[in-house]
Amino acid sequence: MLMPKRVKWRKTMRGRMTGVSLRGAEMTSGEYALQAVEPGWVTARQIEASRRTIVRAMKRHGKVWIRIFPDKPYTHRPPETRMGKGKGSVEYYVAVVRPGRIMFEISGLDHDEALEALKQAAYKFSIKTRIIARNQPAGESL
Repeated sequence: MLMPKRVKWRKTMRGRMTGVSLRGAEMTSGEYALQAVEPGWVTARQIEASRRTIVRAMKRHGKVWIRIFPDKPYTHRPPETRMGKGKGSVEYYVAVVRPGRIMFEISGLDHDEALEALKQAAYKFSIKTRIIARNQPAGESL
């Protein structure tokens, strides 16, 4: 599962997810991409599940680029514990995703296979996504 090798601070605050993604909003490598439409936290498990789905749908053809990384620790208190006693322990890591962020890119497949692979991967996320292609006009989804 994806997680940082080492971190400067073990626990972080939640932060804000307002606005659109300024970085990582353009396709760099692939022909087709999965783009976030709404803000949210994407867990390392969701990223790994969608990666496996894409690789399985590609049938050992083409290439996949993962453009997000879970570097934010998510803390959780045990159930039925009283208030106080500090912040909970780190349970897993999440990636902060804002609207417009490219999450996955693929290339080396024909149009129908690429759409099917990214469509199957989109089911794994808790946020809305859309599939975009390199040669399509901006603002349209497939």
